[in-house]
Amino acid sequence: MNSLAIELNEILKDSAAYGFLSPIGKRMYFPKGIVAQSDEAKEKAKRFNATVGLATSKGEPFYLSDIYSSFKDGIFRPSQIFSYAPGGGNKELRALWKDMMIRKNPHLSGKKTSTPIVTGGLTHAISLIADLFVAPGSEVVCPDLFWDNYDLIFTDLADAKLKLFPFYDGNGGFNVEGMKKALEETEGDYARIILNFPNNPTGYTPSREEALRIVDAVKAVADTGKKIMVISDDAYFGLFFENDTEKESLFSYFADAHENIFAIKGDAATKEEMVWGFRVGFLTYASKGFTDAHIDALTKKTLGAIRCTVSNCDMPGQSLILNAMRNGKSYEADKAALFDEMSKRYKAVHVAVSKHDGDRFLTPYPFNSGYFMAFSTNGRDAEDLRRYLLDKYQIGAINIMGRTLRLAYCSVELEGLTELVDTIYKAAEELWS
Repeated sequence: MNSLAIELNEILKDSAAYGFLSPIGKRMYFPKGIVAQSDEAKEKAKRFNATVGLATSKGEPFYLSDIYSSFKDGIFRPSQIFSYAPGGGNKELRALWKDMMIRKNPHLSGKKTSTPIVTGGLTHAISLIADLFVAPGSEVVCPDLFWDNYDLIFTDLADAKLKLFPFYDGNGGFNVEGMKKALEETEGDYARIILNFPNNPTGYTPSREEALRIVDAVKAVADTGKKIMVISDDAYFGLFFENDTEKESLFSYFADAHENIFAIKGDAATKEEMVWGFRVGFLTYASKGFTDAHIDALTKKTLGAIRCTVSNCDMPGQSLILNAMRNGKSYEADKAALFDEMSKRYKAVHVAVSKHDGDRFLTPYPFNSGYFMAFSTNGRDAEDLRRYLLDKYQIGAINIMGRTLRLAYCSVELEGLTELVDTIYKAAEELWS
């Protein structure tokens, strides 16, 4: 094992994170190689800097004029578009994102967290978590209605197992007791859990009361001595449409909840900043008792994992997002307009679904947030309905594990939502009656 990895492991040994390190996580480190030496040269090599494999002239990279001319004159220097991004991402963007994260999550104020590390989208953030903190054969607790990429990341890539519990309790709320039982029954002294709110595929976020019960339940298991890693997948953060819905990330509560809880937040500019194709995500760490040295060691391991996979993340996307956050004249107005439109679509779907209350073929799962809602097919094959809708009505929907049909109402115009919902109920009756 590299001496730098050994040094980082020694720093982390008395932290809540150490026991979760996978074999890859224990071996990982940020090398003092080309990237590190180049960063040092930026500070001191004032005469000649012959470190980076980047063709430059007069301090700026060469570029194709056909590409650079696509950007508005006077906004970006060539280096803000064509240069390699710094390891971990643009420092100013990372700092701004952290400030915004605290504004949106007031319970984070005053708590020690890492500075968010830029990743290649939220999928990349979760994949990094799997690489660093999920050992082969370990279990990851997860509600049984989940984004299908979790299977690919945790089961097929990390060679771990998803330990599922029913998402909803008997009252249609989040199944806190089921979650707690799954954590208690996880093999060994370490438990890992991933929670995604607003949830994909259901569009459900816990109420404030439920959120506090979730935190209390995890703390109760931690009180028994079990160490727990809580991953907050905040892909759709901010899209909350009901007053009683919890508006903060659970990360803000878990950040200093217990010495035995290691909290990780994965989020992204993808939905929050409406830049789906930019692939700019963030990864943030926290735990009660974390020191600056612990955070620095985790950051270096993460930078090493980024370095040996994608090297660094998208530079133009980071520059564009940073410019919008810092200088955008319509930044807040555009985001407010999106939220208003999604709120209208959410309400329209609720009204449309309520007309079919008691339907024997489809039962909508409770939903209150995000981009989605979903139906239980009550034991019938959701794939049959998906194909029937596509072939007869030219309607696209998603089959989840053969028992759930997901609608992304975010991608359907407001005036078409009632027809969409009515046709889905009609198709189910035609297919199964």
